Amino acid sequence: MSVAIENFVKAIYKNDKHDSNDTKPGNIAKKLGISNAAATDMAKKLAAKDLLHYKKYQALQLTEKGTKMALNVVRKHRLWEAFLFKTFDMSLHDIHREAELLEHQTSDFLAEKISTYLGHPEFDPHGDPIPNSDGEITTTNTYVSLANAEEGNTYVISRLMSDDKEFFEFCALNGLKNGNTVLVSKQFSKNKMTQIRINNNTILLNEDFTKIIYVNETN
Repeated sequence: MSVAIENFVKAIYKNDKHDSNDTKPGNIAKKLGISNAAATDMAKKLAAKDLLHYKKYQALQLTEKGTKMALNVVRKHRLWEAFLFKTFDMSLHDIHREAELLEHQTSDFLAEKISTYLGHPEFDPHGDPIPNSDGEITTTNTYVSLANAEEGNTYVISRLMSDDKEFFEFCALNGLKNGNTVLVSKQFSKNKMTQIRINNNTILLNEDFTKIIYVNETN
């Protein structure tokens, strides 16, 4: 399959599972940086290939075949991120950028070799689950977003769900990385802001950040 097709089904999968946007062609177009007309044309083309269900003005839904394709691309992307992070100690933004290119040039054979070399990791460095070779995500999600974390509780950062360079730069500067402990000192629900305490520093985050930083409560 072409890079354009793989990116299209992956975008539908990620919007459906993780993003606040829905999967109407216009939102997929925005995510991929293409025109609405191009997204609609691609949706019709992939519907004919039994990769998705298309109805005018309706959200796009992947078929079983389309979901399997999307998960295969996601698996390769996240394995490359894990490999690049471990081998070259690259930043979270840089590993995402490079994995976007490598995922389309990687055979299933090489993906399994990378997985074996890394010890079959279940999560990538961002905290995103890595599908197994059967296209299944077997991990159980127990995290919540900082936006929904309870005031006064202590949590461990478990997932940074973004591909924005400035977001990762901010996180790096302020110690917001997977495995670090954070205290939710105040939730400003009316203004949709969260005050946290991390590494003896107090930080006030708006909803743009707190909706994409995920945490697990400490035991």
